[in-house]
Amino acid sequence: MPIQHFAPPPHVKTPPLSFATRVGDLLFVSGIPGFDAKGALPDGFEAQFANVVVNIKRVLDEARATMRDLVKVNVLLTRASDVAAMNALYAGAFGPPPFPARTTCVVQALPDPKMLIEIEAVASLAKG
Repeated sequence: MPIQHFAPPPHVKTPPLSFATRVGDLLFVSGIPGFDAKGALPDGFEAQFANVVVNIKRVLDEARATMRDLVKVNVLLTRASDVAAMNALYAGAFGPPPFPARTTCVVQALPDPKMLIEIEAVASLAKG
């Protein structure tokens, strides 16, 4: 079964990875931090969350999928104090129910000290 790779936007500097890979009917979205369209990382949690959602939607759109096709989401936060805000923002961005299965972890750090959030996901591309 061939693997299809989805490249990061050209303006975003990334480590050596694909933004997503598709194998069969599954799309694996790499952990996406909150970089904006110019590749900058805003200071606020809400702005970073919004950028993550925009970038996930871009990858899903490129794969002809939507947020409703997500089956599993992993959320990494660097501050426990952002959990409540993340849940509120998440409900609007990933809803309405039913929501994808989700794991939320508070981690000591992400690759850039300014990163407050990173989200990775798996989507089903099976239509039927």
